[in-house]
Amino acid sequence: MSRAPAFLSAAEVQKHLRSSSLLIPPLETALANFSSGPDGGVMQPVRTVVPVAKHRGFLGVMPAYSAAEDALTTKLVTFYEGHSTASTVPSHQATVLLFEPSNGSLLAVMDGNIITAKRTAAVSAIATKVRIWNRTKENAEKFANTVQGEVEVCSSVQEAVTGADVIITVTMATEPILFGEWVKPGAHINAIGASRPDWRELDDELMKQAVLYVDSHEAALKESGDVLLSGAEIFAELGEVVKGVKPALCDKTTVFKSLGMAVEDMVAAKLVYDSWSSGK
Repeated sequence: MSRAPAFLSAAEVQKHLRSSSLLIPPLETALANFSSGPDGGVMQPVRTVVPVAKHRGFLGVMPAYSAAEDALTTKLVTFYEGHSTASTVPSHQATVLLFEPSNGSLLAVMDGNIITAKRTAAVSAIATKVRIWNRTKENAEKFANTVQGEVEVCSSVQEAVTGADVIITVTMATEPILFGEWVKPGAHINAIGASRPDWRELDDELMKQAVLYVDSHEAALKESGDVLLSGAEIFAELGEVVKGVKPALCDKTTVFKSLGMAVEDMVAAKLVYDSWSSGK
């Protein structure tokens, strides 16, 4: 008789995934395997998105299997436009299901918001000084209180990005909010928001002047309005850089258009579950 699946709350996930740096090596391996095609052993279709038009929301379904880790997961994520600042419900909510790949039984259900935040932090926690802009100053200040080191809350996007070496956009924008004329040559942009084919964060000038990296070539050409609407040419997948197949052009202005991939959540979920299992 199969045992009941574990239910791991946000606090449990946080407990077993304390350091984002633990994620970097397995994430690199997973990205390289994904970009290796069939030889990499990663099976991951492009995310299925179900519109909830009546409530201006979406449900995303993100399954993945990796032979290298022998791990099978599905991430369920909802994201809703137009949440008021007074709302106590996050605009994005996620749950990750971890299965036993040998027989399909459900091993664990865990909070996916912490997993997403941790894997994003694993590749973003590099700044010595942080400037933050949010359309709502209160939210900017709230976020600033969670960031270590020197932090400045800015009154405009232009003020926040002028002279910056690294720029990270994480918004629900449907029209460009970051413009090429504001970005200094040689800067790097992690564009994480605008995950729909008709949404954008970056303008045409920036998309076309920068060297464009993506997590998935196939997904970018289906889901990213920044890529589709600008007509920008994709230079490489991140996994190709990890493998050494394509170079990281650090002397150029670069954009990494991140849509998020199920294999990344799979790696984090397996780390959490293995840690939880060993501590029982």
